[in-house]
Amino acid sequence: MTAPIPRDIPDLPALPRTAPAVLPSYVPARAVVPPVRRPLAAAYRLGLVLTATAAVTTEILLGGPARVLSHFSIQSTILLALVTLASARRAWAPRHPLPGALTGATLLYVTMAALVHHVLVADAAPRFSITGSGGSWPETLAAHTLHTVIPLAALLDWLVLSPPARTHLRQAATWLLYPLAYLAFTLTRGELLPGSPARYLYPFLDVARHGYKDVLANALLLGLSFYALAVLLVGLDHARPHPVRRRW
Repeated sequence: MTAPIPRDIPDLPALPRTAPAVLPSYVPARAVVPPVRRPLAAAYRLGLVLTATAAVTTEILLGGPARVLSHFSIQSTILLALVTLASARRAWAPRHPLPGALTGATLLYVTMAALVHHVLVADAAPRFSITGSGGSWPETLAAHTLHTVIPLAALLDWLVLSPPARTHLRQAATWLLYPLAYLAFTLTRGELLPGSPARYLYPFLDVARHGYKDVLANALLLGLSFYALAVLLVGLDHARPHPVRRRW
């Protein structure tokens, strides 16, 4: 048997009816803003891809694939062409832009290759040449396109046609993995080709002439320059305004 319920217990006060708490939304803007087709951006990027392809192809025809494809500027330009082609397809489709970490890395590599060329090797003696020959106008035009035209065009695309990606400072250190891997590659390549005149592709990385101590010191200075430029790109990415939302 159950105990009888007492009748002298006062009624409990009614609890106020409140609306359920709304949790803050962390949905990224790209998930709710539909992409738009931008044919002019796609056409510009396609032109950049064709220019990069023509310059790399010219260098390969003049110097041979084994030598030319070993240069950092050639590898970074090929990477830029592939990423820019994907960006052109997304602008035409339409689809959302590529991740900013990817586009920022490719811009860093071609920009740094251009700075190294103009500051360190353009006036070097003997004359620096990707093909190993030098002097012909096709090679001069291709080198100028690789180290001046393409980096400036890529920077213009990033500043004007690409929305800010809000990259993070920690990504600047991640971007240095490829230059570090390239340093290991070019030093290993030099050890494996002891009798070749093209043993070391860049004069400031020539171990036979400078020794490992000076070469590693040069590599450290270049690495710090890479990181400083990467930090600058991250800062610009946060400071630059969003491009005007137009169908271009």
